[in-house]
Amino acid sequence: MFKQAEITQLLADLSYGDKQAKDKLFELVYNELSQRASAYLHHERPGHTLQTTDLVHEAYFKLVDQKQAEWQNRAQFFGVAAQAMRRILVDYARGHRAAKRGGGQTKISLHETAIISEEHPEEMVALDEALTRLAAIDERQSRIVELRFFGGRTIEETAKILALSVATIKREWNIAKAWLHREMQQLLAA
Repeated sequence: MFKQAEITQLLADLSYGDKQAKDKLFELVYNELSQRASAYLHHERPGHTLQTTDLVHEAYFKLVDQKQAEWQNRAQFFGVAAQAMRRILVDYARGHRAAKRGGGQTKISLHETAIISEEHPEEMVALDEALTRLAAIDERQSRIVELRFFGGRTIEETAKILALSVATIKREWNIAKAWLHREMQQLLAA
């Protein structure tokens, strides 16, 4: 509990321009960010060129180098970290897809342990496009997907971060997965 309070205080210090808070915060959040990044990359093919450390560092520095960020607490920080990792993975997939250009389309399923592979970057791009569309329709479902899929959060953690009940998160997660699956199938078929 002390660590959570310390992280929240360092985030507040960072919001007020304390440069030393950046390094102290990194030490406290590194392990959790690393675990999340590792989970994303765990199912990638051997020899994947994006490493866990690279993903953690890039996401962290994108977060703390924001000029107008007003960090409120640890939960908000890790929620935004999930979004940052999503953006990095999508950008990476787009770059990889641009390099490959072509190949057959494959069906994917979106479930709690699904990790999209470097071998099929079009899936990551389709997921990003579908998630952007979902955000325009239902921002809460979009946040739930980001926290669960990109943030690696459990149902319970997601409920706590979003201040919703576990039952609501389960219901919204299932609806969002079904909608995204259908939307992604259409995007990949196009």
